[in-house]
Amino acid sequence: MRLRIDTAAAILAVLSGGTRQATGQSASDLWHVATTPTSLTEEVQFANGDVQLRGTAYLPATGDRLPGVVVLHHAQLPIRDANLYRHLCEGLPAMGVAVLVYDRRGSGQSSGDPNRADFGTLADDAVAGQHALAKLSRIDPKKIGFWGLSQGGWLAVLAAGRSRDAAFAISISAPMVTADEQMQFATRNLLAVRGYSESDVRDMLSARKAWTGYLHGTSSREEALEALRKAEAKAWFEIAYLPKPSQLTNDPMHDPHRKSLDDDPLAAVRQARVPLLFLYADADPWVPVGESVKRLQSLAVELPNIKYAVIGNANHEMMFPGNESMPVDQETTRREAPQAPAYFMLVASWIARHVG
Repeated sequence: MRLRIDTAAAILAVLSGGTRQATGQSASDLWHVATTPTSLTEEVQFANGDVQLRGTAYLPATGDRLPGVVVLHHAQLPIRDANLYRHLCEGLPAMGVAVLVYDRRGSGQSSGDPNRADFGTLADDAVAGQHALAKLSRIDPKKIGFWGLSQGGWLAVLAAGRSRDAAFAISISAPMVTADEQMQFATRNLLAVRGYSESDVRDMLSARKAWTGYLHGTSSREEALEALRKAEAKAWFEIAYLPKPSQLTNDPMHDPHRKSLDDDPLAAVRQARVPLLFLYADADPWVPVGESVKRLQSLAVELPNIKYAVIGNANHEMMFPGNESMPVDQETTRREAPQAPAYFMLVASWIARHVG
């Protein structure tokens, strides 16, 4: 990833005892050549309040007054070395754009408690990263923006609106509905692809309604507890993203879920007065793409800084769809990375037009 000359592969082949020529070389040594370095790396440390965040800046090998991108995290991928971010760290420096990817607060080498951080706090972490990147001597501080996928896409737009000097934001597969609406859509699909019945889906949505109703004061704690107890006994409970009855808050007014479920992404779009790119996939079971695009179409009439597109033959992570099972395990999530060619082309060409 740091684009050093890859002699390690040949050494590893010898140490592993693999097939080799009589000379002691592996077969691939016959045609292997050194890569042309396109980036350098620099460790970056910055702070938001009393939280210390650590990341890596990937800089083009040559050039000055460089534009930059700060990467915001997919909800399940808080570490900087996740596969999902590699295409940015490798691809953007090759086209003259620096990238900063860091460990989210409470993960990797970054301090802080992630359970006590709302969306605004996470966005402010990224703004602090923007200003840290701007201090590097080869960076143009007026040309730094944000990129994020899924929850990170939502946060990228939020960060652009909260920053005093952001240049742009790129939002990938982020819903333009509330988190509550998005989770109803996603969990309905999740139960369906796992083979549960429509009756199971109705029961799950009913339990979710009782829980969120309690958080908003439209149903009692007893009603929420009863619904969650019934749900906990069901085989689908572990994939429904519902709290266990024992985890139900006694203080719904201050429960962190209450605000996050109601946060309006359209308000963040209106606040960001910089160029915004929204990309969606045509086969995304996690996000209501149709409704999200419809809302962006309405906003674009009054906000000319908005551009959006739907990528064909792609899923939520911009991978080829395949046989969709909506996996949520950590191992699978860490392996996922974009594949759709149109996604790469659109991101690269849009950045080049705006800050190239």
